[in-house]
Amino acid sequence: MSSQSTAAPSSSRMPTIFVPHGAGPCFFMDWSPRDAWTKMGEYLQGIAATLPKQPKAILMVSAHWLESGFVATGGAQPGMIFDYSGFPPHTYELNYPAPGAPALASEISALIEKATLTGGVSTQRGFDHGMFIPLMMMFPEANIPVVQLSLRNDLDPQAHLDAGRALESLRDQDVLIVGSGMSYHNMRGYGNPASNAPATEFDSWLAQTIALPAAQRYEELSAWALAPSARLAHPPRQEEHLLPLMVAAGAAGSDAGKCVFTDKVLEVPLSGYQFG
Repeated sequence: MSSQSTAAPSSSRMPTIFVPHGAGPCFFMDWSPRDAWTKMGEYLQGIAATLPKQPKAILMVSAHWLESGFVATGGAQPGMIFDYSGFPPHTYELNYPAPGAPALASEISALIEKATLTGGVSTQRGFDHGMFIPLMMMFPEANIPVVQLSLRNDLDPQAHLDAGRALESLRDQDVLIVGSGMSYHNMRGYGNPASNAPATEFDSWLAQTIALPAAQRYEELSAWALAPSARLAHPPRQEEHLLPLMVAAGAAGSDAGKCVFTDKVLEVPLSGYQFG
């Protein structure tokens, strides 16, 4: 697997994607080693060029927002939430002034509820770093309206796949649906050479599963915790960084999925995926 896909989009319908968002504000600070996040940053910066057109809006599903239901940001100009700690002072001055999209947020909530899931809109919630860090790399002009969507705090994979299914029609309105998390997120495993083998095993399973026909993909992802080394990659009750992938996969409908980015960072493979 190369570090980045250069394939051109195959249709005018907006794809859905899952991106690794890195560690805190990693792309905007010095790191040791210096090039740890370089390839991931280049991948994020190249995503816009792979799309069939510029999105009219972005629906961002961040690993860093959990609620009892699927809640969308409904403010016209959401503020910034610096939900990381211990980083250089300048990283708390980062700004991503993208407008919100209140009408889209209401539509998202209605689609969720039509699928017999619990939806909602928060006009007070701001943009957390699972949203603004990758989008600062992907669309630095911050001129595309963005709605953020929460995960559900019971971490039920099937519910997140179903939420994605409910939102698939937004792709025909040129809404780009982005899951933002990490394909591996065991905090004790990062930087440990012993983590590479189980992380690679789970990463390989994910790549194979993403490429399955839709019905089989749904079945496998809904039971992801049974996959090889799954709980070494995402310990129990810490899988919030994987669940944005479920929403992206659900919104893919019957479209094929593929791994479009992989790089070894801090001893483990971290990957990005695209559907459609």
